[in-house]
Amino acid sequence: SDAISADILQENIMIRMVRFYIRLIKTPQAALLLFTAMAGYRSAGGNPGLLEIMIAMLGLLFAISGTTALNMVLDRDIDVVMERTRNRPIPTGVISPKDAFIFGSVLILVGMSGNYWVSLLYANVVLAGVFFNLAVYTLWLKRRSPWSIVFGGMAGGMPILAGRTLALGYIDWIGILLALTILLWIPSHILTLSMNHSRDYKLAGVPTFPNVFGFENARYFMAVSNLAAAGIMLAVFLWLGVSVAGIVVLG
Repeated sequence: SDAISADILQENIMIRMVRFYIRLIKTPQAALLLFTAMAGYRSAGGNPGLLEIMIAMLGLLFAISGTTALNMVLDRDIDVVMERTRNRPIPTGVISPKDAFIFGSVLILVGMSGNYWVSLLYANVVLAGVFFNLAVYTLWLKRRSPWSIVFGGMAGGMPILAGRTLALGYIDWIGILLALTILLWIPSHILTLSMNHSRDYKLAGVPTFPNVFGFENARYFMAVSNLAAAGIMLAVFLWLGVSVAGIVVLG
C-alpha cells in the first residue's frame, strides 16, 4: 500500500509538472497563431500533401511554443515584479530558468527541423518570426521603447504569411497584407493589457505606450490600427474575388 501511495504521489507530481510546462508555452496564444497559419494556407488553396501540412503545422506549433518559453526565461526578472505574472512557473520557482531554456530551445530546434524538411522558404518565414519575437522585441526594444508593440506585431504576423507561403511556394502581396493585418490588430490586445496593468509595467520599468503617451492617445492608436486592419482585410477579400455580400455573410 505504501508503494502504491508513492506511485500515486509520483504520478500526481508528474501531472502537475506537465501542467506547469503547458502554462510555460501559453497554449491559447499558440493555438491562435496556428489558426492564423491555417487561414493563410487555406487562402491560397493549399497543395502540399497531408504529411507535409501536418509536419509544417506541428513544426510551427513547436517553434511558437519554444519561443514563448524562451520569452518567459528572458522576462523572468520582470515577471517576478508584476502582479499579473508573478505566479508563472519560473517566478514561483516551479521550473528553473535553465530547465525552461532547455525546454524552449529543444522545441524550437525540433520544430524548425520539421519546417526545413517541408520547405526552406516556409521555414525561413517562421524563423523570421522567432527572430523578431526574441531578438528584436524581447531583448532589444521591450524595455527601451513604447513602440516595441510594432515589432511584437511583426512576429505575430509571420504565421499567417508562413501558411500562405507554404501553399504557394513563394511570398506574394496578399500574404504580406494578411501579415500586416495581424500586425495592426495585435496592438489592440497589447495596449488593452498594458492599460489594465499600467502600474505593474511602471514597477517593472517597461515603457508601455499608454504610460509614455497617455491612455487617450493609446485609445486613438488602437482605433486607427483597428480601422487600418479592417481596411486591409477588406482589400484582401476583394483582391481574392470575394464579393461585398460574401464579406457581409462571412463577417
